[in-house]
Amino acid sequence: MSQLKLAIIGVGLIGGSLGLCLKDKLGDKIYITGLCRHQSSMDRAVALGAVDYASSDLKAVVEDADIVFLSTPVLQIVPMVEKILPYLKPGTILTDAGSTKGYIWEHLKHILPKDIYYIAGHPMTGREKSGVDAAVKDLFVGKAYVIVEDTGAPPEAHEKLMRVLRHTGANFTTLDIAKHDRCASVISHVPHVTAAALVTLLNHSGDDLESCIKLIGGGFKDTTRIASSNADMWADICMTNADAIANNLRELQGILGNVIHAVEHHDRAAIHDYFAASKARRDSLLENATKKFDPN
Repeated sequence: MSQLKLAIIGVGLIGGSLGLCLKDKLGDKIYITGLCRHQSSMDRAVALGAVDYASSDLKAVVEDADIVFLSTPVLQIVPMVEKILPYLKPGTILTDAGSTKGYIWEHLKHILPKDIYYIAGHPMTGREKSGVDAAVKDLFVGKAYVIVEDTGAPPEAHEKLMRVLRHTGANFTTLDIAKHDRCASVISHVPHVTAAALVTLLNHSGDDLESCIKLIGGGFKDTTRIASSNADMWADICMTNADAIANNLRELQGILGNVIHAVEHHDRAAIHDYFAASKARRDSLLENATKKFDPN
């Protein structure tokens, strides 16, 4: 069997973790190239073993690649594909780690040649840290990994990609593009917006700020952990899944409005039912945690 060639565009947390995983599982059976912007990032990616070769030269990274894994902020994916298309060989598979899918496919379907295949992907995992130094080889293990199958790629391309991705140990599931974006909004995007809102609320505490900070404990840290995620990435997500995120934020606004009303009217029964229902639902989900999306 010939050596598989994988190009990773963006060797950060996700791209770097994929590289570490596949080098660990496949060794010399896979040759991984990585696109990095700065020499220090290139040197680090190679030193950590996330890639075999790193460069800022697009042609050098993607030429002769069997699979190209795009792991950049969402708004950079389409422009990047436009840049690399001249260097791709027929049959190349493009996949990505973008948190939104509709925006990307709406643009790619108009520019991709018939012999270049896009298979949309979204590993539902991450850490609050970014960069290749935060990458770990087991980042995907047990986490939901969405594969979107309605982008016209042939079955043999899907199977070729999955033979590689199965080494991650992720729990794979398939969704259509529209459902993916709606579900990702509820499970991942709105929680990130909300975590950032809680930090913003703390900043709005005025003269009480210093006293509030002294009281910070596990609850606040756990609830707001994901607010430390990459700002560029999350700005792009909000721009490319705007309808779903806005709709779900309005729904959340309505829920909080009901809580505000109950609190102001000292309606203990309503407040109790609110917490009890949430606890029961979350506990039932945790019973099958490995089968559910992980919003980390």
